[in-house]
Amino acid sequence: MLCPEKLTTYCFKSGQVNELTARLIGMAFTSANIFDTDLPQPLTLNPWQLTPMLDFPLKNKQGVVIENNGVFALLHQEHPDWPLILQSGNDFNEVYVQLIQRLEARGMRYVYLGDLDSAGIQMADQFARLLKQTSAEEVAALQQPTDVRLWLADLGKIDVRRTKQRKVVSPVYQAEMTTIALFGKFIEQEQLMGVYEVRITEWLEATEV
Repeated sequence: MLCPEKLTTYCFKSGQVNELTARLIGMAFTSANIFDTDLPQPLTLNPWQLTPMLDFPLKNKQGVVIENNGVFALLHQEHPDWPLILQSGNDFNEVYVQLIQRLEARGMRYVYLGDLDSAGIQMADQFARLLKQTSAEEVAALQQPTDVRLWLADLGKIDVRRTKQRKVVSPVYQAEMTTIALFGKFIEQEQLMGVYEVRITEWLEATEV
């Protein structure tokens, strides 16, 4: 199919789909059991669906934010009723940020789980700073600084590239970043699946609205 010259980057020709593909993938909001809908879960929203979803009825007012795609998929498979939000791939795009902040204003409580490396801690800190009513300590409730020290000692993998000191703002994440840099070790989310299942269960029960 031919198209105007100025729209060629949006036509499905060889080598000309990258911009469209990146825009769709990088501007999505993927969640499970957050919105009160009978649509199959997980549910992925694009930018054009943002406005009607800002005030869409909620199924839960708890959200476990997961950095890793595979961990999100596995947790949803094993616990299909859990309220999960995927962080990976959205790069804190406008759709994601607006929904996260609007859901918080409507009473959503968040907890964040991510890789325990420099980039993961920086991402967790960035997420916590999006929020207006929730402290970073609440966001980090399932991965506290004392936990990070113990897990790194037992399970940590050495990698200088993934453990370099990065700038973070929240004191709780400053402590975790310092520990990772001092140990020179990191932990991927997949290593903590057993811990996650226990802690998420306890958190959901303790914060149930």
